[in-house]
Amino acid sequence: HVRAVAPYYGVPVILNSDHCSKKLLPWFDAMLDANEAYFKQYGEPLYSSHMLDLSEEPDEENIATCVEYFKRMASMKIWLEMEIGVTGGEEDGVNNEDVDPEKLYTSPEQVYTVYEALSKVSPMFSIAAAFGNVHGVYKPGNVSLQPARLGKHQEYTKEKIGGENDKPIYLVMHGGSGSSDDEIALAVKNGVIKMNVDTDTQWAYWDGFRQFESSKREYLQSQIGNPDGADKPNKKYYDPRVWVRKAEESMVKRCGVSMEKLFSVDTYPAKIPESGSLPMWNFKATGPVQSAVSKITSGIAAITGAK
Repeated sequence: HVRAVAPYYGVPVILNSDHCSKKLLPWFDAMLDANEAYFKQYGEPLYSSHMLDLSEEPDEENIATCVEYFKRMASMKIWLEMEIGVTGGEEDGVNNEDVDPEKLYTSPEQVYTVYEALSKVSPMFSIAAAFGNVHGVYKPGNVSLQPARLGKHQEYTKEKIGGENDKPIYLVMHGGSGSSDDEIALAVKNGVIKMNVDTDTQWAYWDGFRQFESSKREYLQSQIGNPDGADKPNKKYYDPRVWVRKAEESMVKRCGVSMEKLFSVDTYPAKIPESGSLPMWNFKATGPVQSAVSKITSGIAAITGAK
């Protein structure tokens, strides 16, 4: 679906899978199988990037596992994001609300160890280093976010490897929701190229629906009958396509706010590819996917009269 729709918007679309813990590695293996099958036919992978979150494991195991998977990904030019250190709060069933505060801050030595191992495979990787990040939004003063630490990581790695680049590491900011403009700006200045904003966008989606329901409440109490008349229908108000769209529009606006905070507005001019120039329809799937694709193709042929 993403591949079919994205070209019509004329902007780069990155398809990323997020937070794969150790227990989900079999699922990760299957995604790489699909990437390899697609890459074999088209010379590009299905996904742009994958994130391995083995931060709950010992550093040695975390890094070694990432290296092995990265070797497989690098041949297809898939970006790897890995996490070292712990993001506080709770997200997707992983609860770190009571974690040792010291684990919320990754050291420069840890970050360099990751860089040293992964850079031998490919430069296409980023590191989600903890600097007091917390999933969710909390009362100001309850979270000590320290983006200045990211600059220390860059300085340490530059000193180790030499060179002129002041920011040799691509960094990721997890738990961006609720962060101040100054904290985000400093994180970007210190090399953050990606920020996760889940909680704020969840609220924006809900808030769009909430505002619609509040403004149209008298039209949402029955199928027929509203302030305009006892026999007036309300379908155009309770139709899910209407209120879901209001939620989506609200979230779109919030994403625009993040783009402004991250200085990414107007970074890439819109460019719509020529029709038919992107590989979408002829992927040679196997197994259950092949069966589903065959049924879809047959259905399209029956409707269009194509052979």
